[in-house]
Amino acid sequence: MKKTKQAWREAKQYTDEERSIAKLVLDEIIAGTPVMKAIHTYPLKAGGYIAKHALVARYQELVQDGTYQNDPVFLTRIRMKPIRSLSGVTTVTVLTKPYPCPGDCIFCPDDKELPKSYLREEPGAARAFENQFDPYLQVSSRLASYDAIGHPTSKIELLILGGSWTAYPEEYQAWFIQRCLDAMNGTDSATLEEAQVVNQTSARRNVGLVVETRPDTIDPAVLAGMRRMGVTKVQIGAQSFNDEILEKNQRGHTAEVTLQAVSMLRAAGFKIVMHWMPNLLGATLVSDRADFVKMWEGGYCPDEIKIYPTQLIESSQLYQYWLQGAYKPYTTQELVRLIADIKPGIPEYCRVNRIIRDIPSTYIIDGNKRSSLRQDVQRELAARGEQCRCIRCREIRGKLVEENTLELNDLVYRPPYSEEHFLHYRTPDDHLAGYLRLSFPDLSTEKGKQIYQQVAQRIPELHGCAIIREVHIYGQSLQFGAEKSGAAQHVGLGSRLIEKAVELCCARDINKLAVIAAIGTHQYYLERGFTGGDLYMIRPL
Repeated sequence: MKKTKQAWREAKQYTDEERSIAKLVLDEIIAGTPVMKAIHTYPLKAGGYIAKHALVARYQELVQDGTYQNDPVFLTRIRMKPIRSLSGVTTVTVLTKPYPCPGDCIFCPDDKELPKSYLREEPGAARAFENQFDPYLQVSSRLASYDAIGHPTSKIELLILGGSWTAYPEEYQAWFIQRCLDAMNGTDSATLEEAQVVNQTSARRNVGLVVETRPDTIDPAVLAGMRRMGVTKVQIGAQSFNDEILEKNQRGHTAEVTLQAVSMLRAAGFKIVMHWMPNLLGATLVSDRADFVKMWEGGYCPDEIKIYPTQLIESSQLYQYWLQGAYKPYTTQELVRLIADIKPGIPEYCRVNRIIRDIPSTYIIDGNKRSSLRQDVQRELAARGEQCRCIRCREIRGKLVEENTLELNDLVYRPPYSEEHFLHYRTPDDHLAGYLRLSFPDLSTEKGKQIYQQVAQRIPELHGCAIIREVHIYGQSLQFGAEKSGAAQHVGLGSRLIEKAVELCCARDINKLAVIAAIGTHQYYLERGFTGGDLYMIRPL
């Protein structure tokens, strides 16, 4: 890891002028000058201004030689893109190797040198390609770049992209995750199990593991396999809830298959991220508005969503429809208005992770080419006097909290076959400081019993359990064992939420509470009364 970090810094070599100016800027900031004003006070001779990563690198040098004392608050002020770790964890994205996808969707680009649906110049794909899709190199180089710009890397959410994860051979899946963990641990392991054990007490712990796949690949055996590998969250490509649209776009599954998949995922405790695509072949602005409502009223009810407007790429089959005049992309203004129409209807328990794919405009043949669609939508909502109440729009982020002002709320919703409790702490100005997702199986219908029994048969330790699907406390990601006065992560909100979940279970005479613990959170749950099971951690009540 040290070698990789050093290599990253060598690639970012700084001139004597840059190092000198960085010191002047740092002194100005320490004296009380706002960061951007200090940067603009000292322009570079060749034009432009000192980069924030140069400030961070110079600051770390000066701390090491004793010129400055280490000050985490100051580092936060000068850090580049602090938003990356304000959700409480730092995300590392990696891509699997190119491999055939079982689907034949007409909208997917098809670059044989990349996993299906990805393009060479997308940021994450470009990094993967540079590292030859090697999981160890991808993770270690990303961690080194985070270290060099001052981001905390003790709590890592590993996001594995690459089309359909479940289409890859199990041996490859296990090896890929093992090598990702090896990069976090800074040591080689003989097996995935060994890497997982080491990571439980590593300085860099995996606190969430995300994969993406198709709904028609989900069954109880697949879910058990995912858990054995440490997966805690699944991105599922729904794309539409209209069977006619799904068929026209050659998705190869129905909306009912998607509902079955998310119901099983929920029963097994996974967090669910749903991909939804407006402007598919055959869709209209009117039908897309109606389709989005189905996501909630139809019982899919994801925990997080990614809104991916269809983008017309020359290597996709959809391009041929466009050439023939059978397909027309929405304009940017049409998309902005559509998303502004639907965004205020998103429930408070859901987070909107993305509003557009990060595809360079040079790939897009026709239609919207703006990558700032989220900001455009926010401006449109502000002009209308409306707002979105999704999790992302209400996260506390870097604000400090006063414990005695927080209010505990329990938002209950009922998708098919379960009862969900979104327990959350909010501030007086309606920001989220933390939340817990608690799931009770609904056995009142034959279908509900069937799904529960199928999952419990494959994963026996879940029999008779309620399950915590997520505990998330917001604020700047802190090192394990570190404390920051007023930081939401360290005022005990997680423990309080767990005790509230226990209280709800006891009121129902449920005597076991399971949690879908990430590899690096085992110690946290052990300290809160849970014991290690086979695939889950269990707390007897």
